[in-house]
Amino acid sequence: MRRGAKIVGGVLLLGVVGAMILVLQTLRYGLGAQDEPTRIEHVLARAMRHYAVPAKLRGRTNPVPSTPEVLTEARAHFADHCATCHGNDGKGRTAMGPNFYPKVPDMTLPETQSLSDGELFATIENGIRLTGMPGWGNGTVESARASWALVHFIRRLPRISPEEIAEMEGLNPKSPAEFEAAREEGEFLAGSERGAPNGQPQAGPDGHRH
Repeated sequence: MRRGAKIVGGVLLLGVVGAMILVLQTLRYGLGAQDEPTRIEHVLARAMRHYAVPAKLRGRTNPVPSTPEVLTEARAHFADHCATCHGNDGKGRTAMGPNFYPKVPDMTLPETQSLSDGELFATIENGIRLTGMPGWGNGTVESARASWALVHFIRRLPRISPEEIAEMEGLNPKSPAEFEAAREEGEFLAGSERGAPNGQPQAGPDGHRH
């Protein structure tokens, strides 16, 4: 009993010290998102993420079988919903990733890969408060299955191939400017083919078909 009280007291003391450091840093530097989280913030954030996961999920293994079809589905889902922040390779090296506080993690590293299936699932379904990570779940069986499939894909990230990344690039969301550029390119190619003899693309000076 005494040992438990000491542990609880130590945790509370660590929390108080961490809070005091955060207050002092805030008074000095403000609350800019470009700052690097301190070591204490890092430790506290991991502890909070762990305990934010429902106990019944922490030790749960993925109930969805890992098949080529499931991985293909999850890869497309990740490219469309997740890659804007996390990157197709999961390393977070995107225009948005480094601007979050804390920064979007490199999911190929042990810090993410060491999480249980249930912890990854809960993060996808419920999100993480105050980090910018949204909760994608809506309580349906279909939503849960899609999140479990994404867990399989996250496990795949350390070994993802260049071919898979190239495929995902074609599935990434397009900005209005990119849509317009694609439309203009399509119209140009369609016009070129209509103007070619017999409807066949003409060879350019380098011998390639255009």
